[in-house]
Amino acid sequence: MPIIEGLKITDVAAEGNALGRTESDMVVFVPFAAPGDVADVQVEKKRSSYAIGRIERLISAGDLRVPARCEHFTVCGGCRWQHLPYDFQLQCKQRQVSDALERIAKIPLPEISPIMGSENIWGYRNKMEYTFSNRCWLTREQLASGEEFPDRDAAGFHIPGAFDKVLDIRSCHLQDSLGDRLRLFVKGYAKSHGLAFYDLRAQQGLVRTLMIRLASTGESMAVLSFGEDRPDEAMPLLDAMRAEFPQLTSLMYVVNTKCNDTIADLDIKLHSGRDYIEEEMEGLRFRIGPKSFYQTNSLQAYELYKVARGFAGLTGGETVYDLYTGTGTIANFVSRSAGKVMGIEYVPEAIADAKINSAANGIGNTEFFAGDMKDVLTDSFIASHGHPDVMIVDPPRAGMHADVVATILRAAPRRIVYVSCNPATQARDLAMLHEKYDVTAVQPVDMFPHTHHVENVVRLDLRQPSAAGGSDAMQSDEL
Repeated sequence: MPIIEGLKITDVAAEGNALGRTESDMVVFVPFAAPGDVADVQVEKKRSSYAIGRIERLISAGDLRVPARCEHFTVCGGCRWQHLPYDFQLQCKQRQVSDALERIAKIPLPEISPIMGSENIWGYRNKMEYTFSNRCWLTREQLASGEEFPDRDAAGFHIPGAFDKVLDIRSCHLQDSLGDRLRLFVKGYAKSHGLAFYDLRAQQGLVRTLMIRLASTGESMAVLSFGEDRPDEAMPLLDAMRAEFPQLTSLMYVVNTKCNDTIADLDIKLHSGRDYIEEEMEGLRFRIGPKSFYQTNSLQAYELYKVARGFAGLTGGETVYDLYTGTGTIANFVSRSAGKVMGIEYVPEAIADAKINSAANGIGNTEFFAGDMKDVLTDSFIASHGHPDVMIVDPPRAGMHADVVATILRAAPRRIVYVSCNPATQARDLAMLHEKYDVTAVQPVDMFPHTHHVENVVRLDLRQPSAAGGSDAMQSDEL
């Protein structure tokens, strides 16, 4: 593949990349570049209208480029924007939201509110997952050195696009330092005691993955996954973890002999402590188990939920449907301001947690239901459980199924609050909802500093027929 010499980087692009244009006007996407950079770029993929490359030599750095904090920057797949000032990251995310809504939804929009930045831009993640491997990823520099690397054991992150390669991580700045200490302790113990690191190709080995959850309350959870059922080796490791980290609220483990790392469908066992940790928000306590979904940035989640509650405009008597409720965090959070709240979620364990959270907080006006959204949220369900005045929806990145959108349109709640982690699929759904709804407020929220990901909250109000009989005009009093 050719090298493009002296390419000027002019803008940021999708998926955290930057871009420049050649003299022939071909777009070249370049990860880990910054606007203003001039670089020789090695082309790695070429298509008829664009190319993808990597910086071979940085000729001159743009004014926006700042030193990356992490030693693993450009090799690890995360934090692709840490070389950009945080204020500029926020500008890019603001533009990402407006571009998606305007380009995909193609519907009338109010002025988009300025994005809400995260107070903490380092150490903000409450959940990290690490993989152990006997075949660590060797960087270009290591390969070029000509050295031998007989010790290939690693504890870190999967290399993007290489399921069997794991980058050994010495430190990660996205979580409190307890996360690093736990991971490095497990790695050190395993090596000193001859425990086999997992072989991702052969699907064998003892020490496989480690999940660490840290709550803003100070509580902590570690879940260690073993690739083989060998309690005589696994239990002493867990005992050593407990002795080294007595502050752990919950220490759990699971035996995973499947071909994938997911443990959601496995029996997770308690070694010591409790089988959950708790988060707190406005005096409410939220129980989080090893399989629970909870927003990854605890402090910013509170800001996000306050926006959602404000957009809902509850006065105390409304029936609220919380779709994709997870562990019922939003449902319980808004319950004090509503008549009753109905939460629906696909994962049964999450619904069990949601019910526990309501009971633990003395909340008696919530009900929760488990099942696929398109199968649970039906016309008959709404007829049985009451017509929603307000719907809060927080779907996964894929957005809402068309059948769910159709049911919402038939139910026609007076207001919808749509929380999304993917403005593109949100925009697609807003276009469908525009049949009956106007977008009356938009609030982007940054949950993930140094990445291109952004949350966006949209308020939609049921359109009232105009006096002239039309139904498509935006209601000016809502703007």
